Amino acid sequence: MVKPTQAKRYASLGAIALLTTSLVVASPNPALAMHISEGFLPLGWAVGWWLAFLPFLAWGLWSLQQQIKQHSESVLLVALAGAYAFVVSSLKIPSVTGSCSHPIGIALGAILFRPPLMAVLGTLVLLFQSLLIAHGGLTTLGANAFSMAVVGPWLAWLTYCGVSRLRVKPAIALFAASFISNVGTYTLTSLQLALAFPDSVGGLATSFAKFGTLFAVTQIPLAISEGLLTVLVWNWLTTYCVAELQALRLLPQEELP
Repeated sequence: MVKPTQAKRYASLGAIALLTTSLVVASPNPALAMHISEGFLPLGWAVGWWLAFLPFLAWGLWSLQQQIKQHSESVLLVALAGAYAFVVSSLKIPSVTGSCSHPIGIALGAILFRPPLMAVLGTLVLLFQSLLIAHGGLTTLGANAFSMAVVGPWLAWLTYCGVSRLRVKPAIALFAASFISNVGTYTLTSLQLALAFPDSVGGLATSFAKFGTLFAVTQIPLAISEGLLTVLVWNWLTTYCVAELQALRLLPQEELP
């Protein structure tokens, strides 16, 4: 039987996930983003990135199944991580390229549930964005997912583990993980575009430098903002989801309030 305090906590998590998702879907403004747009990549590169991504998606599906089987109480946290990534990566500001730039919101889920599972959540986020709010596309989903749902989560997790070994405050490790995953995702996106469209004079290196420089103008400030937001959300989780975090063995008992 679910205790009243547990029911209140679950209801709160569910309401946040539902409300944040509804706000984005109901927004009338057209969405542009730095996800690679539908039809933008040559067919060979689009297929190649799909083939590179599919093994990680299969691994993620297995990881999700194991997570739910072993920790059924974490289902709402999984949904919250997906909703958080969807909302945060849907927030956009104009970029110097004439498109828009945005955070990715993938680090929180990677820290909560490990990177493999985020391949599934990240793919669902990208799929919904391409179908509902015109972010990215279906043919370029493999490339976008490889950068945001594979490389981003692994960078977040490795950074979090590495910084945590320095025995710094959890907030510092969380900020670093979010920042690095954001910058790393768009570094790979720059490389993907450079590989598909090398500069006619300078080749791959020049094209990569051009894309990376243009992205950095807006992406660096966004990465800082996303890092701060991730810390705030984590603090909320350690206040209202103590039991769930303890069950996932994310932090030692004494580090939780």
